[in-house]
Amino acid sequence: MTPITRPHWSFSSINQYRRCPLQFFFERIARIPRRTVSSSLVFGSAIHDALAGYHQRIKLGREATEQSLKSDFMGSWKVRNADQQVTFKAKESASDLVGKGQAMMELYSKEEPPANIIAVEERVLVPLCDSSGSILERPLAATCDLISGTPEQTKVTEFKTAAKAYSAFDVESSLQPNCYTQSALSTLDRWVSVEFVVFTKTNTPKIQRLKTSRLQEDLDRLGDVAKNIERAVENQIFYPIESPMNCSGCPFREECQDWRSTKPSLQREREKQQNREIVCAG
Repeated sequence: MTPITRPHWSFSSINQYRRCPLQFFFERIARIPRRTVSSSLVFGSAIHDALAGYHQRIKLGREATEQSLKSDFMGSWKVRNADQQVTFKAKESASDLVGKGQAMMELYSKEEPPANIIAVEERVLVPLCDSSGSILERPLAATCDLISGTPEQTKVTEFKTAAKAYSAFDVESSLQPNCYTQSALSTLDRWVSVEFVVFTKTNTPKIQRLKTSRLQEDLDRLGDVAKNIERAVENQIFYPIESPMNCSGCPFREECQDWRSTKPSLQREREKQQNREIVCAG
C-alpha cells in the first residue's frame, strides 16, 4: 500500500495512545525505530496476508484453496521473519507457530467462503466528527480486512489472532468497530455490522466469531476520543503506563527507562516531526 503522508488518526494510533502515551511518543513522534518485533505481530500479519490473498482470489472468481492459504501464510511468515529481529515468548518456537498457522488456515478453508465480496484490505481516509458535529483537523484512516454482503446487509469482517478467546466485552468496548462503521458510512453511505473472527492460538486452534454494530452516538464518541488525544499530543502529555501486558514485549524499554534524562533530546525530535507534519499537511 502507498503510505499516507497526510497527518491522520487510525485505530492503531488511537489505541496505542490509550494503552501507553509514552510508547505512542517514541514510535509516532520521535520516530525511534523498533529494535525487535514480537512473534505475535509477525504471526498475525502472516495470517492477515494469507487471508487477504484468499479473499482476493474469491472476489476475482479465481480458485481459492486450502493449499493456496497455507502457501501464502508460509511465504509471508518467511519474508517477515527474514526482514526483522523477531522475539519469541518463553516456551514458544517458530516451528510451533508455523504449525498453528497451518492448522488455522486449514480450519478456515473448510468454512463456507464469504459471498458478495465488496472489498479486501481497502484503505480509506474519511472525516472524523466529534459529538458537537465539528470536523476534526485530522481525518481517520481505516483499512477493512473484508467487506461483503448487499447494500441492505453489509458486513465488515475483522480478523484477529489471540492467545485465548475474546469475550463479548472485548468486542463491545473496542473502538475498532466504530472506525469501520465510520469509514463505511462515509464511503458506502450505509450502516454496517462488524464481525470479529478470532483465531485462537490454543493447542488445538479454533475460530471464534463475534458480531456487533455501532450507532451514531458511538461514532460521536470516537470523534471525542480522537479530539482529546489530539489535544493531549499538542500539549506534550506523554507518560508511561507500566503493566505486564504493556511492557513485556515493548521494543522501547531502554528509552522508557531513560525517559527523564533523554527528555530534552526527545523534545527536539518531536519538534522536527511537527515541522515534517506541517509540510505534509500543506
